[in-house]
Amino acid sequence: MHVIGDEGLPQSYKQKVGSIIKAWKFLFEKGHQFDLIHNFGRLLYLLPVTHNNSKKIMTYGREISLRNINIFTKLPSRKLIFTGCSNDLISRNKLKGNWKIVYNAIEFDRYELQEKVNEDAPLIFLGRLERIKGCHNAIQVAKATNNKLIIAGNISALPEENQYYLDSIAPHIDGEQIKYVGQVNDIQKNSYLGSAKALLFPIEWNEPFGMVMVEAMACGTPVIALKKGSVDEIVDEGITGLKVENVTEMIHAVDAVIGIDRARCRERAKERFDISVIGQKYINL
Repeated sequence: MHVIGDEGLPQSYKQKVGSIIKAWKFLFEKGHQFDLIHNFGRLLYLLPVTHNNSKKIMTYGREISLRNINIFTKLPSRKLIFTGCSNDLISRNKLKGNWKIVYNAIEFDRYELQEKVNEDAPLIFLGRLERIKGCHNAIQVAKATNNKLIIAGNISALPEENQYYLDSIAPHIDGEQIKYVGQVNDIQKNSYLGSAKALLFPIEWNEPFGMVMVEAMACGTPVIALKKGSVDEIVDEGITGLKVENVTEMIHAVDAVIGIDRARCRERAKERFDISVIGQKYINL
């Protein structure tokens, strides 16, 4: 394994340029040694090896820059496959090149199934506290259904998103019905997700994948999600969760989600999103 560049986002301009230079230097020197080069970073990293015989996979788990794809596919390149983490992500643009859908994966063995939860188990929202993630919608659902809500996630450093937190979330946090637990590690995430009756995924944008949905399913916790972005692909209706069109439908879905078999929820999600399954899809490519 070769680590190139600095960890963490967002990167400064200096960090971005530095990572590109390091990647280029490495691939110029060693790119010919590999049967496969799989890139989850910037498309530009692959520039030194576009023409060689190594198989190359460029994976997108975020919004795709049509401009970058158009420029790159005009270059002489060999054995290059593009993958996106959902059909919704890929289908938004007419993309040049050879594209395949490969969903994101998690290691299911790191998550524990909670087959039963108490009737008064809380709902949970887990994600960045930004408007497009819809935490304010989750609060509305919890209050309308008289359920407790656990909010977990980091507060954005962006001024407008920090103001969103102060205006739309903080006033509702009372430590009783609406509880904010901050950013959580993997152990805490497992516990909070597993002990919830449902994960609320009330997004207001076209989420490319939504890893937290699968993390919840791995604990047996079904998802109630607004049908945007990849949601229609990720959630199996009535098995791993419920898909709704608006917040009003999400409120009505809270009672219905109790009928979902939590063991079957995890089993179905594992069949689709475990690392062994997704790893084999990449090997097949």
